[in-house]
Amino acid sequence: MSSFNILTCLTKVCSHHHHLRKPTAVIFLPVSQHFLLQSRLKHYNPKFRKERSRKVIKIKLPDYDEVRKSEKLSIEEIRAKMKEKGIAPPRQWNEKPLFVSCTGGVVDAYVPPEGDGKISAVSGPGVKQMYETIGKKGRSYLALRKIRNIDYEFDLPTVSLKVQDLYIEAQNALAVKDEDKLHDLVTEKAFPEMFENVKNKTIVWKFIQQLEHPRIVHIRTTDLGSKDNIFAQITVRLHTQQILAVYDRFGRLMHGSEDTVKDVLEYLVLEKHLTLPQSSWKIHGKIIPDWMPPKESIKKTYYLPDIDKEFPEPPERSIEKVEPSDKSSVTAQSA
Repeated sequence: MSSFNILTCLTKVCSHHHHLRKPTAVIFLPVSQHFLLQSRLKHYNPKFRKERSRKVIKIKLPDYDEVRKSEKLSIEEIRAKMKEKGIAPPRQWNEKPLFVSCTGGVVDAYVPPEGDGKISAVSGPGVKQMYETIGKKGRSYLALRKIRNIDYEFDLPTVSLKVQDLYIEAQNALAVKDEDKLHDLVTEKAFPEMFENVKNKTIVWKFIQQLEHPRIVHIRTTDLGSKDNIFAQITVRLHTQQILAVYDRFGRLMHGSEDTVKDVLEYLVLEKHLTLPQSSWKIHGKIIPDWMPPKESIKKTYYLPDIDKEFPEPPERSIEKVEPSDKSSVTAQSA
């Protein structure tokens, strides 16, 4: 912009103010090639401009009248106001339902009496054990009543026999490593505990016979999340004869024997989700008492080769004796 144009503009402004009869103060700056008009609103010190601007914070105060009016608005009017302000409508949040298929452990675990399966019921210690177990059955009867309020067909002898069949099916499925069938027979807690121990191993298991009828010795109920979500647990005593042999991945015997029949006393814990009508009893765990002696460490077996066949002794070499006359002739020839 040239200096002539600037002067022209200033004269026009002065004449306009004179026509309106308003006193004005006009400042004529020296006109040069680089004409500069400096605003008086700027601070004399250009340093710390950002810091000075942050001294004053503009706060948007809520409009309480608008809040009161919006309470009476319809959904379409609220949507139109949000569109005016550029606010996106709230997204519908659908949470996925949480399903708990089993409990995380054994509820109030049963403590087997010491020497169970070895002490006769007619002897003094056997009678004492029976008397102690009768005193602990109060809570089991309360839990049994709670189960029968939901599952009317629950019968102790029938369920105990079904448990034995379930146990045999689960052991056979574990031996052949049938994961799909095992998922139907055991809970999600028991599956990794059972299947982790059979990796890279071959199991030979056979059920021979039962020495005593299976008996339910412990019943408990618990709820998870809400009082309507009820789980039931029963502890079954199994006294049977079995054959077990475990081989490692190289075919070496690690535990047991295929020719030895052993008496096995086990306390099996089964669980059922009573709230679900299609649920069934599944193996949940096994109780190992504290008084039980520790298991022996696994002894790895090795193939013993037949040394006589695979490593025969070398034949004896016949050493010929040299006569003294021959020796003298040999020495003479060498000389």
